[in-house]
Amino acid sequence: MTRQLISSGSPFEKQVGYSRALVDGEWAFVAGTTGYDPETRVMPDSAADQARNALALIARTLDGAGFAMADVVRATYYFTRAEYWDEVGPVLGEVFGEIRPAATALIVGLIRPEMKVEIEVTALRRR
Repeated sequence: MTRQLISSGSPFEKQVGYSRALVDGEWAFVAGTTGYDPETRVMPDSAADQARNALALIARTLDGAGFAMADVVRATYYFTRAEYWDEVGPVLGEVFGEIRPAATALIVGLIRPEMKVEIEVTALRRR
């Protein structure tokens, strides 16, 4: 199986050397995804809405690569403030409540001040 790079079309992918996702065999590795609205490129103020946007982009990316959210086996959540966990936790539960991937949540600095949450996932295609 060959390595496949999945692009979102962002000029930053080539500029800084990354892919929205990389598929290698039965594995998909989705890059850290923030919550900009894909149509308006505006970042919502709510951490929960940022998470919803990020998860929707992750789902579209996985679907385009032949995977489903149910294939997610690992998730990492990056928050700029610990209190965002309480706001975003229910959103994560809506998406991953039955899937229950291994997960880690971290408090970090992100590259833009409006970013409150970033999510990355790894998926293993189910046969």
